[in-house]
Amino acid sequence: MPAPVSKPPLVAATTPVSGLSRRTLPLIAVFTQSIAAVAPTGAAAVIPALVIATAGGAGAILAFGAAALVIVLVSACLRPMAERMAAVGGLYTYVARGLGPLVALPTGFSAIIGYAAVSMAGLVAVGTYLSHIAVAVGLTSSTTTFVIVAVGSASAGAATLVMLRGIQMSARITLLIECVSLTLLAVILGLIAARLRSSDFENAASDWELGPHNLVIGTVVAISAFVGFESSTTLSGEARQPFLSVPRTLRWTPFATAGIYLIAVTILAVALPSTSESVRHSSTPLVALVAAERSAALSAILDLAIAASFLACTLASVNALVRVLFSMGREGVAPRVLGRTHPRLKTPTPAIAIAMTVVTVVPMVTLALGAPADQALRAFLTLSACGYLGSYLAGCLAAPALLRRIGESTPGVVALSAVTSTLLVLLAGTTVFAVLREGVLVLTVYAVLLTLAVLYTATLRLFAPARLAAVGIYDETQRTDLLNTVTFR
Repeated sequence: MPAPVSKPPLVAATTPVSGLSRRTLPLIAVFTQSIAAVAPTGAAAVIPALVIATAGGAGAILAFGAAALVIVLVSACLRPMAERMAAVGGLYTYVARGLGPLVALPTGFSAIIGYAAVSMAGLVAVGTYLSHIAVAVGLTSSTTTFVIVAVGSASAGAATLVMLRGIQMSARITLLIECVSLTLLAVILGLIAARLRSSDFENAASDWELGPHNLVIGTVVAISAFVGFESSTTLSGEARQPFLSVPRTLRWTPFATAGIYLIAVTILAVALPSTSESVRHSSTPLVALVAAERSAALSAILDLAIAASFLACTLASVNALVRVLFSMGREGVAPRVLGRTHPRLKTPTPAIAIAMTVVTVVPMVTLALGAPADQALRAFLTLSACGYLGSYLAGCLAAPALLRRIGESTPGVVALSAVTSTLLVLLAGTTVFAVLREGVLVLTVYAVLLTLAVLYTATLRLFAPARLAAVGIYDETQRTDLLNTVTFR
């Protein structure tokens, strides 16, 4: 008689990601995580001008519309997985469950590159824009590298303390910062729009950089304004209702940010042609446009709003980054210390400390070695876009595979995955072409880091297959999650 086969319990006694502040964050905190990671105020001040320079005013509006469509499709691919799994590792865990650990580890490293690089860009931006305010109020005579590094490092220290205090405090402060920055941006955009004339709109309507290449490049740049919208998936274990709040956040974040960007790019497309050459070619045309109106107070307010938005972006992005590292630490594919949490604060303190050290040191050293702040900002944003696009592609491919494993795949999901993945491959190819035209440094850094991730995965496959097989832990349902009483119908 064969021995009975033991089956795993339907409900777990404990979760593999225990130690985090489980089931505490309301919907608004989860939504704020994604909005802050996108940094709509900072992105609206920087990226529309880059797209206008590539595709023209009218072309930029079309490029942002196309970018929003692509991100909405990516969101539609990710939502079915978010409705079925509370994955602290976010897309990394989705891919592990859909495509297996061999694909998941490089995807996780790609996501880490995205979160880390955009956090570095955030600190550079905070240092740059707050130093502008310091010059305006007379605290320093000029915006020097020393001032930017000092302000950026101080901001990093403050962000670290907030994250160490717990995800709830981090969520509240992020929400406050983002509300203030968006309100200030709305006021300033409204003041600029009130001064526009009908002839300005006519000039903007004819401002096209003809050719599909310019439009595709503009779309790729515009997509960089949306990346980070999926970061709420990393709070699945801490969300109060993860299967409700995370999918809703994934659904509405692209639409909310698209509305902000389309308003900002339209106002800039109309206002910039009638300004001076120095304003149009400024690295931050929106700030230069406000300053050109001889309003030093408004210019300082806008600097404050942009700095606040990028600080919130750093907070949200590092929160997502450390939870991917936390998952890897618990699985054993990263140092185990990364999977530890503070017993009282319920935060992954070792992962926060290590991540913030790297996120702070790399950009500050880059600036100290002589890199201009605007070039460093652009390089880190480009590197983050590469990381995000890589993880999005894997996530879209994983969706039908994961649903097929649980017997819930549909032809619609397969078709959506195929279309979205094809678009991402085409856009990634265009990104490579654009980066090669401007310089290969950023692309080389991403390629080297991803190659190291692939080699590390292959090493685990050969010498530690058990550790590789552990990839893909998620917050499993526990007995305490079930109702203690019978539900009558």
